[in-house]
Amino acid sequence: MNMNILLTADAQTAGGGIIMIAYIVLIVGFMYFFMIRPQKKEQKKQAAMLSQLEVGDCVLTSSGFYGIIIDITDDTVIVEFGNNKNCRIPMQKAAIAQVEKPEQ
Repeated sequence: MNMNILLTADAQTAGGGIIMIAYIVLIVGFMYFFMIRPQKKEQKKQAAMLSQLEVGDCVLTSSGFYGIIIDITDDTVIVEFGNNKNCRIPMQKAAIAQVEKPEQ
């Protein structure tokens, strides 16, 4: 009689463990598809945008300023702000949030 109760308890514990593993897999899958994957996709898009920068492009910086690129080096750009053409600031490429190509 006692042996039958122990076998039933072991079967219930094994079933609960499988359900727990299934929940963990489900949560990890949810996190991947709704958090990690979109972030990596956005990073690839940002890297592609920064690799296509050219002199003369109008850019929006992460601080909200619009300017024109006047020089590009490996990881920095010199951006000209304002109409008076006297404000030229070197900044990292990572500070560029958006690029608008000049109309031709």
